Amino acid sequence: MKSWRKKLQLCWQEVTLITAHILRNFRCDCGNRKFPELQCKLFPEKDDVNHLNKYSHNFFGVYCTCNRPYPDPDDQVEDEMIQCVVCEDWLHGRHLGTEVPDCVELQEMMCESCMTKNSFLWTYAAHLAVPGVDLKQEAEADESNTKTEEKDDDVIEPSCKRSREEAEPNCKLKELQLIGQKRVQSGAVFWPSGWRSKLCSCNTCKERLTEAGVSFLSDESDTVLAYENKGKNSEQTARGNDPLMSALDNLNRVQQLEIIHGYNDMKTELKDFLQRFAAEGKVVTPEDIRQFFEQQQTRRRRVDAGSFFST
Repeated sequence: MKSWRKKLQLCWQEVTLITAHILRNFRCDCGNRKFPELQCKLFPEKDDVNHLNKYSHNFFGVYCTCNRPYPDPDDQVEDEMIQCVVCEDWLHGRHLGTEVPDCVELQEMMCESCMTKNSFLWTYAAHLAVPGVDLKQEAEADESNTKTEEKDDDVIEPSCKRSREEAEPNCKLKELQLIGQKRVQSGAVFWPSGWRSKLCSCNTCKERLTEAGVSFLSDESDTVLAYENKGKNSEQTARGNDPLMSALDNLNRVQQLEIIHGYNDMKTELKDFLQRFAAEGKVVTPEDIRQFFEQQQTRRRRVDAGSFFST
């Protein structure tokens, strides 16, 4: 899973190491009305309800337009998952409706659904985004829809809004629309580094972004690169020379997630293993530890061979 909004956080004292996909305005529910018996270690002063939290299907452990879990034991296709910067859902590369470009880690992706909900972004995409795959079977229909949508936009806009736009001759969006460059309005869109700085900042466009709930798109500190750089600096300061964090930094996102899942499983099983000795008042010997890790290696080989076992 290619995590563009990810860092490792420890919240409660006894927790597994988790991958926290940092969502805009999302706060954990520990310590509020849902889980009053748990004290939050990140935000001790908690509101009763996190009103800004949006519990999408990701919250229930399924992702993408296919509504499948990750990892998916029934999916034998090796595929990366990429997060939409608007809805923050995770989608399989094969379900994006377009080819995934090279150096995808340096780009931001918007899924087709979010592009359709915010149709004015297609104008920016035609000029600023990474060129999409030309889907010939849909090209003519999409171009027709583009013209219809642009005409509809002109019709439904209130006269007061048109007056403001006339008073703002430097609207970049209007200038791009006048150029008339078209793009197939289908599939996800990938945006290169620096694209946000090229969005129009006139009052009309700012209002449009706010009304659509995507005003964060004009904030360059919200970008993937800025977020990850901030996260790396914070982790280096807080954790020092942590060997696990250093090792993760040298791996790709899929490998990072697999290691974290493996770490969680091993930690849980080791804890259960040691608790049995404590309950019986026995001393753990080096031979016991050796046998534990041999069992872990055997289980891992079975998983690598294609068999999935619940632990």
